[in-house]
Amino acid sequence: MRSAVEALKRRHPAEIVIAVPVAAASTCNELQRIKNHVVITCLETPEPFVAVGLWYDHFPQLTDEEVRNLLDRAAQQLREAAAPETGKQKR
Repeated sequence: MRSAVEALKRRHPAEIVIAVPVAAASTCNELQRIKNHVVITCLETPEPFVAVGLWYDHFPQLTDEEVRNLLDRAAQQLREAAAPETGKQKR
């Protein structure tokens, strides 16, 4: 999450919102110390925390390939959204 925030900050957003349903209290406290328009909300900070997956009924693990495919798809969607309109209409 820290890496994502740092990457986003380079784009100079008006605000970065981090919202998670469950996290370790120490992690939420650490992220709260990030300045410059970063807002964080942790709904639950159970003790002991142990792992995110313990707090969900269904929390499947993803393979590296699945993650790469999801990131590639998201990047493609961003490229398409940023592409200038060519004036062509869909048929």
